[in-house]
Amino acid sequence: MPIVVNIDVMLARRKMSSGELAEKIGITATNLSILKTGKAKAIRFSTLEALCRALECQPGDILEYTSGE
Repeated sequence: MPIVVNIDVMLARRKMSSGELAEKIGITATNLSILKTGKAKAIRFSTLEALCRALECQPGDILEYTSGE
C-alpha cells in the first residue's frame, strides 16, 4: 500500500509508549496497533485529530504517500 503510517516514528520522537498514546486518544491498544502496522482500511478524522493533538504534530507527520514503485 502506498500510504505509510509513521506513528512509531512519532512515538519514538516523543518518548511515549503505545499504551500511553492509546489511553490519551481514547482507543484500544489493539486498534492503535492496527493503525501503526498500516492494516487499517480507514481512519476517522476525529482519531487523526486526537493523534495529532497527543503527539503534537501535523497529519503529514503521521501519514505519508509513497509511489509504490
